[in-house]
Amino acid sequence: MQIAMVGLGRMGGAMTRRLMAAGHDCVVYALDAKARDILASEGATAAVSLTDLVEKLQKPRAVWLMLPAGQATEDTVQQLRDLLAPGDAIIDGGNSFYKDDIRRAKALTDKGVAYVDCGTSGGIWGLDRGYSMMIGGPPEAVARLDPIFAALAPGFGHIPRTPGRDGQPSTAERGYIHAGPTGAGHFVKMVHNGIEYGLMQAYAEGFNILRNKNSEDLPEDERYTLNLAEIAEVWRRGSVIASWLLDLGAAALVKDGQLSDYSGYVQDSGEGRWTVEAAIEEAVPVDVLSTALYARFRSRKDHTFAERMLSAMRFGFGGHIEGAEAIDPMPPSPRP
Repeated sequence: MQIAMVGLGRMGGAMTRRLMAAGHDCVVYALDAKARDILASEGATAAVSLTDLVEKLQKPRAVWLMLPAGQATEDTVQQLRDLLAPGDAIIDGGNSFYKDDIRRAKALTDKGVAYVDCGTSGGIWGLDRGYSMMIGGPPEAVARLDPIFAALAPGFGHIPRTPGRDGQPSTAERGYIHAGPTGAGHFVKMVHNGIEYGLMQAYAEGFNILRNKNSEDLPEDERYTLNLAEIAEVWRRGSVIASWLLDLGAAALVKDGQLSDYSGYVQDSGEGRWTVEAAIEEAVPVDVLSTALYARFRSRKDHTFAERMLSAMRFGFGGHIEGAEAIDPMPPSPRP
């Protein structure tokens, strides 16, 4: 297929390369001319503006946005609304607030342009590992775009099938699902990220307990100086708490057991907040997820080894660099 990619940062650029490797024709645009030129040298078609991008696409067009949630995505959708035609589709692969998806889709209805929201997980490793995708939107548009989702997804791979599943593998077993109507994809991804907060916090606190077992406040015969890198490594192998997040933590600890490259100042992307807000709306208790969010707020005033562990894991999967992100995430665009 032919598809446009708008936004060529850590994930947008890698996704474009994965699509091209699968044989898809990619037209790319970003404000950064250098990013466009690099991908053009690798086989993509570069556009110098959104108008130029749309003109380079054949109908029905498909434009994938990989932009920060909030105003950047809002402005781009508004510009594309005036440029696209009936039958075209916009795919928002960033971390937009799901209620914004619903509003944007309604605003595109009179233009006959489909709006597909695609929660995308995979971080900076997705080029090689593939991306887990949670998709919302009209069934016809999602079905037309299936070759794109299939190329970006990890595929069936070598993961054993879940007991009870048989027959032809579903798309979920290949790494992507059509979760439901508009907004459902980003809603599922939002909760995914809320869970991620909780998992990371549990690891961070556990390793902080291990590290402080040699505290002078303890009786001398109860003090242990524990090798955190070795503990992380043994937990990776056969333990019930093994995971990719633990893999990333283990890699950081073997490089520097003190994690001295990290201050422990931990930002939040916004989705943890939105998950807690959704829980409040649904009257669902989220003790762990809300505590994990509040721990990130506290980290901005009081840093511990636990926060350094959080920072190390965030850098491992997403390339998040302390101090390079806003203190608070960009809020969703104004809601009606």
